[in-house]
Amino acid sequence: MQPTLIAVIVIVGAFFTGVISVQRKLTLLDENTCNAMNQIGVQLSGIYDALNVLLDLVKDFDMDESESLIELINSKRIVVAAKSIPEDVLRQETVISEILERITIVLEKYPESKADQKYAHTMGAIETFESMMVTSRLIYNDSVAKLNRAIRKFPTFLAAELLGYRQKEYLEKDKRNF
Repeated sequence: MQPTLIAVIVIVGAFFTGVISVQRKLTLLDENTCNAMNQIGVQLSGIYDALNVLLDLVKDFDMDESESLIELINSKRIVVAAKSIPEDVLRQETVISEILERITIVLEKYPESKADQKYAHTMGAIETFESMMVTSRLIYNDSVAKLNRAIRKFPTFLAAELLGYRQKEYLEKDKRNF
């Protein structure tokens, strides 16, 4: 009887040790994907800040258009955070592209606006944020690949299911943006 009890205790202990090990690994991988999504949110926030600087410049030339653009930004902006999904990012990138396109159209009517140092500096900042977005997307997708790969492996997928870990979606590049 005692050897059987010891064997059961060893098996149960090994099972729980395995589940704890898998939980730690999946937690780390999940945190990496959340951190990567947060970084994307930071880049998008930076682009919005740069757009607001451009809107100040638009105000100098076309007050009516700047007010409608400000309304557009306020109505469609969402904060991209750790628990956001790729669809949120794509939606925000679409909004940013629309706003940037409209700002560019307005400022094209006023060639002197492009001579403004604030315009050149802000457009440079937007390009920098867009470049950083590319890197952030790569990091996010890499983190998702590692998490999804771990979740699909045996016996990890059993523990992942038990612990509530799910595969995450990749952030596909929207061909209209960045």
